[in-house]
Amino acid sequence: MRIAGSTVLLTGAVGGIGQALARELAAQGAKLVLSGRRPDALEALAGELGARAVTADLADPDQVEQLAEACPDTDILIANAALPSSGALLDYTPEQIDRALTVNLRAPVMLTRALVPRMTERGRGHIALVGSISGKAATKYSSLYSAAKFGLRGFGLSLRQDLHGTGVGVSVVQPGAVSEAGMFAVTGATPPAGVRMVSPGQVVAGVIRAVERDLCEVNVAPVELKVLSAIAGQFPGFAEKVQRGSGAERTINQVVAAQRERR
Repeated sequence: MRIAGSTVLLTGAVGGIGQALARELAAQGAKLVLSGRRPDALEALAGELGARAVTADLADPDQVEQLAEACPDTDILIANAALPSSGALLDYTPEQIDRALTVNLRAPVMLTRALVPRMTERGRGHIALVGSISGKAATKYSSLYSAAKFGLRGFGLSLRQDLHGTGVGVSVVQPGAVSEAGMFAVTGATPPAGVRMVSPGQVVAGVIRAVERDLCEVNVAPVELKVLSAIAGQFPGFAEKVQRGSGAERTINQVVAAQRERR
């Protein structure tokens, strides 16, 4: 599907990857609608790019509904917003669990449900769900995050089949560790030795490629991580043993500690 001239709703627009996406979409001629929960940053970015801004906290179901109502003519939804949710399950309050699952899974599902009918009426549209390699391979202290990202992947792959023949495509884009704008940049945690990362530009290119070519799944990661995540999906017990011997425990603890206040 062509991005130029299409109305694109981008959630999570003020994050690092979100801003990179917003700038590329604007450069490609999209009629851009940016959404985020920080109005000052959102308005500044929208003003820079000549886009429309709609403030919404996706942890609030009412605001998710209001966002969809404000953007009925969306041709392309890029569901990029996500909430860090690392750490042991028992360290989370019920309210924090609800917030993590609502932002990372329920919100993109409900936005899709609200926007797809108009897309199918017009016979054109695309849903791009930005997930994570954590949606294919589980790691320690990521039970909530992986639950949402596994769910998002299953939702997208199944919905794609439901919408076949309607003119509306669905793609799942799954980045690995991202430099400059990913969790290591945000938390200051040190990546495990030998772990290669991808750039925000590579993630953006993956999203654009998924939309324009109506690709089912795009994994934006070094080849070794693609292979390992595929193996982990088939042999989780084996992957668990490999991770235990990888020396990543220190990094995981750094990430958990740094993200605790963002739950």
